[in-house]
Amino acid sequence: MNQLSVALLQSDAKNIRLLASSLCHHFPAIYTAWSIADLREKIVKHRAQLVIVDMEMASLSDVHLLHRDFTNVSIVCTHRLADDEMWTAALNAGASDVCPSFDTRGIVTAAIQSTALTDSAAA
Repeated sequence: MNQLSVALLQSDAKNIRLLASSLCHHFPAIYTAWSIADLREKIVKHRAQLVIVDMEMASLSDVHLLHRDFTNVSIVCTHRLADDEMWTAALNAGASDVCPSFDTRGIVTAAIQSTALTDSAAA
């Protein structure tokens, strides 16, 4: 796997710490964003190939625009509630996966799988 960077947009500081500590074993650079505008800046500045977006901080249209504007970036969405309708809408908007916010292992797995798919599609 290439040296991939990750940008996180999460509403819960505890989730940020847990994700960062788990992701650092797989991704050498992890950047935290505090708004959707800040996330976009992090993607450009650090050439992030993966973003993990809390659906409580970004709308479905934000996910769609991220997918449209950053075609080589994998998007994993998280949310604290299991809402199949919203999760399906996030996938339709361009997310590669959606996971519960509290499922750190699932988020990391989704992150690794989605970046592996992006790498193989780019090859």
